[in-house]
Amino acid sequence: MELSSTEIAELELAWRLLENPGLAARISAVVGSPIERGFELLPKRWNAAVMGATHKAIATALDVALRTLDHEAVEAPSNRWHKLAVGTTGAAGGAFGLPALAIELPLSTTIMLRSIADIARSEGEDLRDVEARLQCMQVLALGGRSASDDAAETAYFAARAAMAKAVSEAARHIAQQGAVQQGAPVILQLIAQIASRFSINVSQKVAAQAVPVVGAIGGAVINTVFIDHFQGMARGHFIIRRLERWHGSETVQRVYKGFSKAA
Repeated sequence: MELSSTEIAELELAWRLLENPGLAARISAVVGSPIERGFELLPKRWNAAVMGATHKAIATALDVALRTLDHEAVEAPSNRWHKLAVGTTGAAGGAFGLPALAIELPLSTTIMLRSIADIARSEGEDLRDVEARLQCMQVLALGGRSASDDAAETAYFAARAAMAKAVSEAARHIAQQGAVQQGAPVILQLIAQIASRFSINVSQKVAAQAVPVVGAIGGAVINTVFIDHFQGMARGHFIIRRLERWHGSETVQRVYKGFSKAA
């Protein structure tokens, strides 16, 4: 069954959210200078600190996703309140810099996951289903192209294809075990794959916060841009999943890729 004109418009919105623009460009516009300037100001071991904080944040968010997310249906997500909460944590990151990342990032990521789940519910996802909850986690891996991605593929479907096996194996393992086991190889693989992509965006956020003029207020603004980016990724992702449930993935992907070719 072909998509209606309304559904095509929704899918085009999803394409715009998922493919344009990147987080670095949005943050650079807020900071008022290229994000590369912030990278130059970071200490030599900043990459290890970012990766450590990112892994901790993903592990914390995964635990929240599988244990405490509500599943009642909602009419509209509370994006504004989640932005306010993440902006508050960003103020600490802007004021104290890289040393605060290990505390700030897991908290910000957990709040973002709540917002992502809110959006997922509004698009018809049943969060009682483990796979749906892991799809919320997968949103954190969107918006950062990996070096292994096919350059001819859209960024969104490249990320989905790269994550598909890890998500399905983790969902199957959790369904069989009845609980998440953080040390299980399939869980560690899932965390590693999400973290490798999420860290791209985290690095851009950290670089922006390293600029001296940013400070606490700028840190709050950058974190607001950060969560707004992932709210957009979530909206696009779950619009596509809703349309796929009605029309199948092949039809939806064909129309989606048509927008890229026409751009």
